[in-house]
Amino acid sequence: MDNLFEKKVSLFYETDECQIVYGDSFKILPKMKPESIDMIFADPPYFLSNDGITCKGGKMVSVNKGSWDEGKNTDEKHKFNRKWIRLCKRVLKPNGSIWISGTLHNVYSIGMALEQEGFKIINNITWQKTNPPPNLACRCFTHSTETILWAQKNDRKSRHFFNYELMKEQNGGKQMKDVWTGSLTKPSEKKEGKHPTQKPEYLLERIILAATKDGDVVLDPFSGSGTAGVVANKLGRKFIGIENKKEYVELMVRRMQKTDILMNGCQSSEQVYRVMVTILTLTRLCAMLMRLKWSLIY
Repeated sequence: MDNLFEKKVSLFYETDECQIVYGDSFKILPKMKPESIDMIFADPPYFLSNDGITCKGGKMVSVNKGSWDEGKNTDEKHKFNRKWIRLCKRVLKPNGSIWISGTLHNVYSIGMALEQEGFKIINNITWQKTNPPPNLACRCFTHSTETILWAQKNDRKSRHFFNYELMKEQNGGKQMKDVWTGSLTKPSEKKEGKHPTQKPEYLLERIILAATKDGDVVLDPFSGSGTAGVVANKLGRKFIGIENKKEYVELMVRRMQKTDILMNGCQSSEQVYRVMVTILTLTRLCAMLMRLKWSLIY
């Protein structure tokens, strides 16, 4: 793919469809060409690693994910969010858009930071999880949602792309609403390794299809396990990922290489898309049949 860096950057992994950088986004983003990215997906630190506990696989485990997710005070958190959002705005095209995933722990700071840095929020998406971990403290409602903010540059000339007809088609001919329901990441998507905040592929598939065209460039400044890159390449988009933990960079590369094998077995991104839609349809059909079976039994 084209070189979108105006200063020299060492690439950890590169193909015709993706570039993976091992490094700090605060240092890498300033080296990118301005207004070169069509869409940004970001899943920044939630700052949840505060020695609490949660439930995972039926077991009580620590919520600590690593030093990158350790809690910050309110001012530090907001300063962090404003800085990376400002850097992202610089590389985003005038008609591009940015999607940011968060929880109650950081999303309010992110929303304010977006407006302070010159963005206009388009949608406030609620991702409702069908299988969230249980609430062990029993002193509040179970946390079962995440918020995904979709924004564009706050400029009268800015015209973000929205694939309205495709989203309507995927929703049975009806306008798609801003509450999306689905499960957490499937075990089959973690075969190459695990990341504590890995997003499911179906979530990124909807986001990328909604806001990009074939051949567009997607950037993820906090790439983690690389789900955005995996889905982007499957759908015929190009991808730039930045990650500062080597173990996750290596995980991302393994997943991207697996995606390359899939792509090489198909003639076009449209063929890959049709295969993915078929699999998704069959999965939903199986789920409906299982629900029908249990309703008949009971």
